[in-house]
Amino acid sequence: MTSKEIKELIKLVSESELSEFKLKNGDFNITIRTTDYNKNVTASSIPMLTQQHMPMVQEVAAAPAVAANGDQGSGNNSDAGENANLLEVKSPIVGTFYRSSSPDKDPYISIGDNIDVGSVVCIVEAMKLFNEIESEVKGKVVKVMVDDASPIEYDQVLFLVDPKG
Repeated sequence: MTSKEIKELIKLVSESELSEFKLKNGDFNITIRTTDYNKNVTASSIPMLTQQHMPMVQEVAAAPAVAANGDQGSGNNSDAGENANLLEVKSPIVGTFYRSSSPDKDPYISIGDNIDVGSVVCIVEAMKLFNEIESEVKGKVVKVMVDDASPIEYDQVLFLVDPKG
């Protein structure tokens, strides 16, 4: 891609309602983010989003929802101090959450699974587009926060991950 084509692409993205645009072509990768990147995704921009989205990740402090997960997620580990280091994997878009690619397939990930950066963790359907959500963290899944086939909102927590896994 030439610098002229890249400049034109930047101009088109900035004039559109997109908050982020990613393009992969062989070894060439480009990501363009506008000033609206951290704001809520508007309903009119959802159909134009690319197929691959990276979830937002934040560290969370120990809270009742996290503390309760110590009993469910890890059989041997009940130390509340370890829960303070869990990471939240959040939805980058509004849509419908699916744990697997089809009803007859196994979920991408389950409680106790170890995930790597770039692993597909779920699918979010938005306006008939199925967007694979990839992990930005490495660790052990300790809790799935959303039921399969449930509507989700932008920035909603999908999974809790222990980076020490």
